[in-house]
Amino acid sequence: MLFACLAAALGRAPAMAQESVADFYRGKTFSIVIGATPGGGYDTYARLIGRFIGKHIPGNPQVTPQNMPGASSNVAAAWIYNVAPKDGLAMGAVTPGAIMEPLLGDQVRVRIDSTKFNHVGSATRDVFVCVVRKDAPVRTFEDVFSRELVVGAVAEGGSARDFPLLLKNVIGAKLKVVSGYPGNRELTLAMEKGEVQGVCGNSYAGLLVIRADWFRPDGIAKVLVQEDMNGHPDLNRDGVPLAINFARTPEQRQMMSLLYEELLFARPYVMAPGVPADRVAAIRKALSDVLRDPELLAEARRMNLEIVDPLPGEEIQKIIARMYATPADVVVGTRRAMKE
Repeated sequence: MLFACLAAALGRAPAMAQESVADFYRGKTFSIVIGATPGGGYDTYARLIGRFIGKHIPGNPQVTPQNMPGASSNVAAAWIYNVAPKDGLAMGAVTPGAIMEPLLGDQVRVRIDSTKFNHVGSATRDVFVCVVRKDAPVRTFEDVFSRELVVGAVAEGGSARDFPLLLKNVIGAKLKVVSGYPGNRELTLAMEKGEVQGVCGNSYAGLLVIRADWFRPDGIAKVLVQEDMNGHPDLNRDGVPLAINFARTPEQRQMMSLLYEELLFARPYVMAPGVPADRVAAIRKALSDVLRDPELLAEARRMNLEIVDPLPGEEIQKIIARMYATPADVVVGTRRAMKE
């Protein structure tokens, strides 16, 4: 009789835990803090997820996206890590660059430890590219080793600054990097106005969402090179080269690989350290479930958004730990390469 009661109690335990999480979230507001300006790729993905994730969170809370741009999403990452309540009611939509900032960025301003974030998951894998205006002075990527190309960039720590500097300082691309644009929306406008001739470190999938007209036969831009380990199937088919194949030494390839590996978790979502484990587990499951939701996938197709190889938070946690264990000499070299 004792064993029967014990077995029944153990069988009820998961249901009781689920009910406890549901009770917590019921009637509350769950915030998605977006570390980017409105209208760009990170904002678009986060708002799409925000429309559907509520029905997958136990208790079905109201979901409210809010933008907190600044320092290439480092402001939002620091807010989630240091300021947000540790109750599980806030999730950050940040850039991979913000997660890598403690390893590769400004060591003075770092206010987070990315290995201690509760990584919720990533919406998609991505491929970053350099795009150029068709009237730019370069026709192929090989041309950038002999002719200067003016590219727009965001603040330090953002991929649209770090990626072109890596090309410039590691493999010798003649890029004039003009930093200071607030976000990708402003960068694309600068491209259209002719203020800059190109943009690097930009999501190909994101560009197809916000500037698909660029790549039509009569469009203003083309993809010059892929900043990725393997490339996008469509671009590979079109013969667009991989930047990493222009590395001349194993050391150069290691440095480029360290930066490009972050694209495995291209649209990451994080929660603060200290959030109760059962709530982290519930939000991880909700994100995983919503990325398989037929309604969300249909809307993503309509918006031309790619949902490719989404990663669960547990897997990202392992990748982050591995990247932060990179040999010090490779880290120092990569960090130096991303400085002006």
